Amino acid sequence: MKRICAIAVAGILAGPGIEARADVVDGIKAVVHDSIITYQQVADYTAPLVEQLRSRYGDQPDLFEKKLGEAEEDNLEQLLERQLILRDFETSGYTNALPDSIIDEEVQAYIRSNYGDDRVRFIKTLQAEGKTFEQFRKEFRERVVVQQMRFAHNENGAIISPHKIEVYYVDHKDQFKMEDQVKLRMIVLNKPSGDTNETRRLAEEILAKLNAGGAFTEMASVYSQGSQRNQGGDWGWVEKSVLRKELADLAFSLKPGQRSGVIDTPEACYLMMVEERRPEHVKPLSDVRDEIEKTLLAQESERLQKQWIERLKKKTFVRYF
Repeated sequence: MKRICAIAVAGILAGPGIEARADVVDGIKAVVHDSIITYQQVADYTAPLVEQLRSRYGDQPDLFEKKLGEAEEDNLEQLLERQLILRDFETSGYTNALPDSIIDEEVQAYIRSNYGDDRVRFIKTLQAEGKTFEQFRKEFRERVVVQQMRFAHNENGAIISPHKIEVYYVDHKDQFKMEDQVKLRMIVLNKPSGDTNETRRLAEEILAKLNAGGAFTEMASVYSQGSQRNQGGDWGWVEKSVLRKELADLAFSLKPGQRSGVIDTPEACYLMMVEERRPEHVKPLSDVRDEIEKTLLAQESERLQKQWIERLKKKTFVRYF
């Protein structure tokens, strides 16, 4: 990866409002007006993702490097947007809308919430991270500014018409397909270590009680060791993919009102009853309208945010390296 050393900084920072900084010792990734984004800043911003990427792609070094590079580029854009927004805040007359007293109150609320109002412990944590309180407060203020500016430039900006929702529904029907489903009740009897057929015998006794007219719900409430015991073994509507194969195959062969026999597996014995069946279908628009609206609002919000950032880029000196 290309690095730009400090010796070249003076020549690079040529542009409107840019002054060379003698204290810069890191390579430069981008300049926004008179603010510098360094390789180290991008690396620090990306650091929380590195182990996650390594665990996923560690055995594929080329793919790991590719994914890491993509993450760094994404984070560079986030840092660049941050500087654009902070500059817009300072130059557009918003400064007075966020007095220091508000920031101080928010910082105190943060310490109270995260450190039980123990300021000494908070300061020691900052020292362990190599930060001063002044640095923390500055970063905290910047986070608040960015959040509020993003909110202000998105508030009431995204409007989704009923027609857009209907078009999305028609174009994405596969997204709302539901597999065959059964409304299932199940009694689960876990096998203890060294089980010598005791669990199977108990399952047979429960089956005999059911055959004699016992209520499945009552038997499940008394005997089941599954997490749905308190609901009378009610699993609700389930799709075939939710169940292990031997249970799924049998459950979906039963008709409404039918019960299974004892299903014996290495880990447990099961008894099942299917209450209802529902064939494969597409959810009606009325069931997914709110979901679609949220999706479209998120998309429109992202589009408006990008437009705003592009406007900021056009009126600000921005240079990548």
